[in-house]
Order: sequence, then C-alpha cells, then structure tokens
Amino acid sequence: MTIPGNTKPLTILIAADTYPPHVNGAAQFGYRLAKGMTERGHNVHVLACRQDKGRSFTEFRDEATVHRLRSHSVPTHEYFRICFPWEIKKEISLLFDKVQPDVVHIQSHYMIGEHVLYEAVKRGVRIVATNHFMPENLNPFLPFPQWFKNIIGRISWKDMGKVMGQADVVTTPTPLAAKAMHQHAFLRKVLPLSNGIDSAAYELHPGEFIEPHEHPTVLFAGRLAEEKHVDVLIDAIAKTPSDLKVHLEIVGGGEVRPALEAQVARLGLQDRVKFLGLASDEDLRKAYIRAAIFCMPGTAELQSLVTLEAMSASTPVLLANAMALPHLVRDGENGYLFTPGNSSELASRITTLLRLPEDQLRAMGKASREMVEPHSIQGTLQTFEDLYRGASYEDKAL
Repeated sequence: MTIPGNTKPLTILIAADTYPPHVNGAAQFGYRLAKGMTERGHNVHVLACRQDKGRSFTEFRDEATVHRLRSHSVPTHEYFRICFPWEIKKEISLLFDKVQPDVVHIQSHYMIGEHVLYEAVKRGVRIVATNHFMPENLNPFLPFPQWFKNIIGRISWKDMGKVMGQADVVTTPTPLAAKAMHQHAFLRKVLPLSNGIDSAAYELHPGEFIEPHEHPTVLFAGRLAEEKHVDVLIDAIAKTPSDLKVHLEIVGGGEVRPALEAQVARLGLQDRVKFLGLASDEDLRKAYIRAAIFCMPGTAELQSLVTLEAMSASTPVLLANAMALPHLVRDGENGYLFTPGNSSELASRITTLLRLPEDQLRAMGKASREMVEPHSIQGTLQTFEDLYRGASYEDKAL
C-alpha cells in the first residue's frame, strides 16, 4: 500500500442509507466511522434519511454534521425509509456545493449512496465505497414468491457492480463478502477490511464488579428480524436439560418480536426468556459480561459486530455455520459452530458449554478476547484515512 504524506484535515462526506437511530451493524459502523474521523480532526458530514415525515434538515451532532433527507416509510419494515431520486438529487448537488468534500464514502449502492456516488463522479471527487449488505438481506421484506426474489437479487448484484465499480476503492468487512462481490457483482478489486471494534470498551473496568446471573444465561443481541433466526435459539433453550435451568436474554427490537414472544409463551418459557428491548451501550456491555454464552443464529451476517463485542467481553460464542460467522470461531477453543436452523444441535452445544468446569469456560472466553485483537477500530480508521488520502492497493486475488 502506498500512503500519501499529506496530513491536512479532510472534509469527508459519508453517505449512509441506514444510520442511527436505526439499529443494525451498518448503521452502527457509519456512526463509529463518523465519530472516529471527527476525533482524528477531520470535518465530517453524514448524509442519511430522516426518520419521519417532513422536509430535509441538518442537525449538529457530536460525531458529525448530519444532513437528513426527506424520506418515506415502507409497509414491510418497522423503521426502514426510502428516498425518491427526484426528491434528493437536487439536494445532494446543493450539499456538494456547500460542503465541498475532499472524499465521499458511500455505505451501499442503494438510494442515497448511489446518487452521492454519481454526483462525486461528475465532480471528480474521490470515492470510497463499502458494502455491508447481501441482496438476500432484503428477502424478508419483499412480499413476493421466492423465484421473483431471486430475480430481484440478481438485479441487485448487477446494480452493485454498476455503481460501486465507479468508486476509486471498494471495501467490505470480510474476505467471504469480497469473494461474493467478485463472483456476483463482478467487482475485481474489493478490499476486505474489518468494520473494527474498540475491544477495550467491553471489558470490566479496573475495580469493577458486575453481579453474575443467578442462572446460566445465553445472550442474543441484534435486530429481531427473520434472517436472525432467534426462533431457533428459543427452541434450543426449550430443549436444554431442566437441571441446567438455562435462561435467555434477548436484546434488540424488530418486526418479528411479537412472533417470538408468542413462541416463548407457547413453549412455557416466560420465566426463562427475557426480552430487554433496545439497550444503551452501557447496559449492552454489562449484558455481554454477565452472559455465560453469546449466540448468533443468523444466516446473513457479513461480519456481526455484536459477536465481536461479545468476544471483546471475554464471552464464549455459539454461531451458526453461515456467511462470515465461521471466521469468528475456533471450534472448541472459543466456542462452537452449529448447523443453521438446527435447534437440537444448538441445544446440545449449549449443554456442552454449560457443563464445562468454570475455569475451562473462562479460558474459552479469554480465547474470544484474544481473537478480536486484529479487528482494532483504530487500525480500521487508519486504513480508511489512508484510502481517503489516495492510498492505493494492488489487486488481490480472491
């Protein structure tokens, strides 16, 4: 990698089709990226949709100046919003006139990211594009038969290649995702670059003591969506031996929560499964630390920041053997993989871990903590800053 010597502060425009208060990995990454670049002395602007009806506006937040575009709700998702091109293209052009960015960083090839890229191309502004999505992520929200969803997926891959192929640099969180983009979107140069995490933020503070749970507790954190398969985890809890008294905490909100609550009632698990809803960063940190095991049963994870956070808190993990999750497990060292959708196998894995001697379970948690070191947020931010300044990478064979 060739790194330019210029260290003058940059004006950075981050185009985010999902951004807080959205709750998902891409939104969280956008926030951390903006915050990190601001802390490094750069002038950071974020362009995202507003969360309700009304005209576009600008808000001044600690992490960046955030410009909220007019948007519209969709009937199949509780919070996702869409922006119509004919309503935002002029506003994007005016924002470029006002902000005069040195670099733009788009977070997807949809809507806002797409039209920010087109404007940057027109003006000769450097473009970094990061992909956080697989087209399959949209399937639960498309009210069509599977054959038609497959057609939409192929079109989405094609559009990804068309849009992101115009960027100066394309990144994605994992080598697996980079390979998929190479195969399906025909993007030859895709740099695998971790979203990054501040692992120290999830450790116990010096002198801190957090009361452990009365019963061994499995934790899930994330959006309660179909592709997370939290129902499989609930079924697994029901199948664990009664003498273990295994409990489950579920952090997050989403469209399938009512169905999950009904499942818990149907299985008679109301006294063992707790829905915590949306949690503050501090409450989530404590939940990671208190949990005996963290479980991610999702099958569409490009990296899974919540899993990295749990590992940072020295928590053993049980992860579905799907997408990028296998990269976060050394079988038997920091946890186990299980077959996606197989609640009986997951129940067996939970039982195996919770019957281990306490020192062995702690050793697995320590192994989790050691495995997150390569995902340092500071390393990620430094790499992105180098890319913003014009660093170039040789094409990597995928």
